[in-house]
Order: sequence, then structure tokens, then C-alpha cells
Amino acid sequence: MRPRYVLKEELTIHKLVTFYYREMSKHFYTGGEKHDFWEFIYVDKGEVEFFTDLGTYHLRQGDILFFMPNLFHGGRALNKTTSSIIILSFECESAGMSVFEGECRFRLQEDEYRILSFIVQEGLQAFDPPVNSPNISGCPHESDDAMFGGEQLIRNYLEILLIRLIRRRKAERNANGTAALAGEKQGDESIAKMIGYLQSHLDRNFTLDQLCDIFAISRTGLKMIFKVHTGIGAMEYFNRLKIDRAKQLIREENGNFSAIAESLGYSSIHHFSKQFKRITNMTPSEYARSILARTRRIGG
Repeated sequence: MRPRYVLKEELTIHKLVTFYYREMSKHFYTGGEKHDFWEFIYVDKGEVEFFTDLGTYHLRQGDILFFMPNLFHGGRALNKTTSSIIILSFECESAGMSVFEGECRFRLQEDEYRILSFIVQEGLQAFDPPVNSPNISGCPHESDDAMFGGEQLIRNYLEILLIRLIRRRKAERNANGTAALAGEKQGDESIAKMIGYLQSHLDRNFTLDQLCDIFAISRTGLKMIFKVHTGIGAMEYFNRLKIDRAKQLIREENGNFSAIAESLGYSSIHHFSKQFKRITNMTPSEYARSILARTRRIGG
């Protein structure tokens, strides 16, 4: 009999507690709670504020925030605006979850967005009522019309998402240590200001030297600080911010592709399409038709 290799299971999830996709009103407010399981909030549209015993967090579209067990947390709408959020809570005793303890917020990257969209897609089909129903409360219930393997896919995709985030956070911490030794480490406040500036100037085009002048930092320092905090260079991060905004405009059906390209400072629709394809592996038209885009709109 040939020997078998038993694959390790370093992170496993067998129980969901809640799984909602919620459209929150401009009056959204929750006074707070704490519980003995893990939870994360993902902002799919709009902006919200969440507060915990560790601090207050302003979350925008694309942000995900984890709450470890027994951490008090609550939230509210910002600026009297509506928002859409995913709330998913679960039991997990794996040691790797220690990465999410304390203050733990991420801005999801494209491949992570895709995995989360698959989780939502399966949640719409696996449970009754579906996860976007205003009538859902408490623990999910199996749907009589559920497709084969739907709940297992939710579990698998969720485990994959968590493993990828754990790997990313560990890599960021290692990079932070290297940067500190090199004398190039910048604080979170500095990178937040840089990212905020880029987000508010998506209609512009910059060279690396122009950004260095604006932020009063050397080319080496700018490259290092973005690499440490985002995993990519400053120019690539700016390009991805533009495409993230383009995807949002496409999902919201806010203008045709030419208008979107012009609003983001692209010299031509050809250049815009080329950059969109490079970053997302889809053309703008393919993205508009994709299951991913329809899932993010929830309801299509």
C-alpha cells in the first residue's frame, strides 16, 4: 500500500453565526455589542464609521474591518449618507487568526474582492432567506433550492480569503521591519495623507518625480513607504485607485466609458481600456457584463 500524505489544515471554519448583505439607511446607528465569535464588516458602497474599545475607524468602499471575539464594537452612518455593507461572523479557533487581533483593517485587493464576491454569490443561493434579504436575522438557514456544494464553497472561499489576508499582513509586518532597519519607515499618518491626496486627485496624472515634490520625499523613500504599506509602488497604486474608481462608476452605470475615462484623466478611451485590462484582466465592457459586477450590485 502506497503511503499517503495528510494535508495540513491550518485554518478551518465549520460554523457561521451571521451572514448579511445590508443596505444601511442614512440614519444607521448601532450602540454596540460584543460576542464570543469573529466578525468582519466589508463596505461595498458608501462610508461608515465603526468604534471599538481600541479606536474609531472611518471605512470607505473596499475596506474590511475585523472584530476579534469579545471586542466591543458599534457603528453609524457618516454624513447622512446611505451605504451597503457585508456583515459575516463565524467561529474559528485556528492559531493563525491571531493576525486579526487588535486593530485589523485591510483595503481589499482585486483578487480578494473577487473571492469575497464569490462568497456573496453563493450566499444568495444557499440560504433562505438569501443574505441580501431585509427579513434575514440571526443564523443562516439552508434553502430548499440550494445548489450542490454551495455551503462548502462558502466555507472554502472564506478560508481562502482569510489565509490570503493572513499572508499579506505577515508580509507587510516583515517589510515594516526591513524598512525600519533601512531607516526609510514612515508612519501610518504619512501614508494615509499620501493616499488621501491621490484619492482626491484621480482626474490628474503625475510622474514619480512630481509626487516626490508634492510629498517632500526622496524617490527611494516614496517607493519604500508604498511598498511597505500597500505591497506595490506609488505609481501602480495610483493607477489601481483610478481603476477602482472606474469600476465603481461602471457598477453604478454613471456615464459611458469615454466619459469615465475623461473624468479619470486618461488621454484616450484606448489608454483607459488598456490599463483596465492590465489591472483587472477584463475589458471595461467585460467587467460591466461580469457576474462580479452584478454580484456587487446585489440584486442582479
